Amino acid sequence: MLEIRFHGRGGQGAVVASRLLALAFFKEGKWVQAFPTFGAERRGAPVAAFTRVDEEPITLRCGITEPDVLVVLDVTLLKDVDVTQGLREEGLAIVNSPQPVKLDGVRTCVVDASSIALEQGLGTPTYPIVNTAMVGAFAGATELVSIESVEKAIREYVTIKTEENLRAARQAWEEAKESCRG
Repeated sequence: MLEIRFHGRGGQGAVVASRLLALAFFKEGKWVQAFPTFGAERRGAPVAAFTRVDEEPITLRCGITEPDVLVVLDVTLLKDVDVTQGLREEGLAIVNSPQPVKLDGVRTCVVDASSIALEQGLGTPTYPIVNTAMVGAFAGATELVSIESVEKAIREYVTIKTEENLRAARQAWEEAKESCRG
């Protein structure tokens, strides 16, 4: 079973990203789960969301404490939250950042999803909406799901600025393919 944990701030789209990724995997015939965890969050507060993927039905019904992949939608969370807690030994962290990021003992892929989102008119400079870009980055960095399935999921699930979100996902996928593999 593949387990993915998303870390973001309220308003960035971490919950939508986890659902989009699950839908993309579902389109490839996988069994999936996507769910958030949060308390009295507000815009800007840390949130987590989870996606599970398997070839068989998933009966596990708890949060993900030992993820295979981390998707960090806001680099500033690295100062506030121990996002790497429980990450499996061969795990990968995909981080939205304009600068290189080093996490001790963690294979890290960095994509500037905020710039991509803003270029596509998704959100504001204060609150870029990076969810579709980060799902595209996941596809490009891991090759576990195709960009075509991500695009199908976006077309089905995202009803506002669909074309802009498609372009953001594709651009982040290309950036991750170039900078994160190897």
